[in-house]
Amino acid sequence: MESGHLLAERYELISHIARGGMADVWQAQDRALNRRVAVKVLHPQYSNDDSFVRRFRREAQAAANLSHPNIVSIFDWGQEDATYFIVMELIEGRSLRDILRSEGPLLPRRATEIASEVAAALAVAHQAGLVHRDVKPGNILITRDGTVKVTDFGIARAWDDSQELTRTGAVIGTATYFSPEQAQGIGADARSDLYSLGIVLYEMLVGAPPFKGDSPVAVAYQHVSAMPMAPTSVSPDVPAGLEAIVLRSLEKQPERRYQSATDQRADLLSSLRGDAPVTPASARPVPQEAPTRVLTGVVAAPPTAAPTEAYREVEEEPPNQIPFILTAFAMLAALSFGVWLLFQGLGIGGDTDATAAIGDTAIIPIVANMSQQEAINAVAAAGFVPQLENRNHATVAAGTVIESQPGGGTQLVTGEQVTIVVSVGTATTQIPSVAGLSEADAIDALENAELLVGSVTRVPSADIEEGVATGTNPASGATHPVGGTVELFVSSGPGTFLLEDYSGQLYATVLFRLESAGLSVLEVRENADLLDVDFVIRTEPASGEVRVGSTITVFVSDGPEPREVPNLIGATVEDATAQLNELGLVLEVSPATITVEDPLLDGLIADQFPLAPGEALPGDTITVILGVLDPGVTTTTTTVPTETTVTAPPATTTTTVAP
Repeated sequence: MESGHLLAERYELISHIARGGMADVWQAQDRALNRRVAVKVLHPQYSNDDSFVRRFRREAQAAANLSHPNIVSIFDWGQEDATYFIVMELIEGRSLRDILRSEGPLLPRRATEIASEVAAALAVAHQAGLVHRDVKPGNILITRDGTVKVTDFGIARAWDDSQELTRTGAVIGTATYFSPEQAQGIGADARSDLYSLGIVLYEMLVGAPPFKGDSPVAVAYQHVSAMPMAPTSVSPDVPAGLEAIVLRSLEKQPERRYQSATDQRADLLSSLRGDAPVTPASARPVPQEAPTRVLTGVVAAPPTAAPTEAYREVEEEPPNQIPFILTAFAMLAALSFGVWLLFQGLGIGGDTDATAAIGDTAIIPIVANMSQQEAINAVAAAGFVPQLENRNHATVAAGTVIESQPGGGTQLVTGEQVTIVVSVGTATTQIPSVAGLSEADAIDALENAELLVGSVTRVPSADIEEGVATGTNPASGATHPVGGTVELFVSSGPGTFLLEDYSGQLYATVLFRLESAGLSVLEVRENADLLDVDFVIRTEPASGEVRVGSTITVFVSDGPEPREVPNLIGATVEDATAQLNELGLVLEVSPATITVEDPLLDGLIADQFPLAPGEALPGDTITVILGVLDPGVTTTTTTVPTETTVTAPPATTTTTVAP
């Protein structure tokens, strides 16, 4: 599809926002309701796949029934030929993922506020029988006014469908934010969402999720088997009560977590007030041997949509890795349970000195996230010779084990050496200045400084040529961990901005919006009878796309133009009313009168307020006072005599006739 396409004879596609694993997201104009919306359009290759189409329809039907200030609204969904689409609320803002990448850890109070609003959204969904299954920073949007919006219920399933998920062992979601039961292919319920929210809260507080690995399989394995480091060990500023909420959310067993989003939110709100958690912790159940689960299906997370950068998301795993992930994780899942049984029987990892040999071989214990001494003891107890190797690491604290070589879970002949890789903290480098370089040269400069380019963001610029780097985040000169990611900003040239009809809006609001978009504003003041002072009359150009950096002339009301008050003295009330009506003024006749001696002024206007010449605004009242003849004045009547006309009788003519 292209810009300008009219979808279903209603939604005009304006600009492409993002592309995800299953759909494209467009900014569009709803012609029927005259509003901007986001439209998610299923990729053509999936339109003929009945299972994908059913899932796409389910997203619309599930999310359209949810109405809450913290949930992105679904307005409509439909089909045009073989194209399926969903119409949703257009969010102006950024995703939490982008905020964390650009700003790093958030203040504990702000992180708690965001988490509490996400919990409020999840509570509504769970009450409706829906589980999100992919709670992550990319699906949490922050609007310009700070409102939190949860989006993409595209992999939500009604709880009634959980049996089907259990049978298929399908894994849905993003590995970094998996719950243990999702990682094992066990049917996920609402408590899986609460675990994922705990991961997100952990990342907001310390700047990184608790579990990382070289592959989605490695991360998912840690969700099942590894314990997270306490947030305060990474960021001492995290309040103890908030840390307790995080760790309870990240319990491996669902029974140990919060049992509802409402309970989780109640404790988050208590933390904001400085109170202790109000929800009692569940009693820890007796450990039971859980059956090994084999993962039989992986569904890629669908895209997130937004107008600015709010909805942009990348796929966590390319589709062609799925067979490898399924095979590898199935092997690890089976192995992990066997290792657990072996460790329990032989006392590895505890306070015992038992040896874990099986004949002449043993299983290397998993030592990641242990202290150096704990790892040495565990490896030695298993019958191996521990060797130490120090290594810089961006997220693992100094003195904590990163990994072992060979890795944990590997079977090895006893007496062999096992290398324990211990973090010595982060090696740092200085971010070079790349402004003015081409995109390729800027990337080379960053890589030469042992930095990774995490993302390249295109930014409109009226002054910098397209394809030229404008800067980085963090900025040049800043100290950054070796191997850390840096966001690179590259000019996209003078971009465009869609100018709307701002007439009748407050000028200060319009000025902020235009200047934020990179436009210059020329203010022109004019009188306007129908608009109060400081409201916009019109703009030039009136509307449509304009280039970033161009100048917009905004005509601003100075209020109505003053009218000159006419001289009404000596006029009748009717004549004065007509004059004032033409000027938009109102005539008021005072009950007072002025005595006049001239009979010709009786009943006419003898005085007025304000006097002429003067000024008044439309709608102002002009008060007049009428003259009344003084009763003591004598009126003299002059009688003019009537002229008398005398008419002579007609003359008589006598004619004599001769005989």
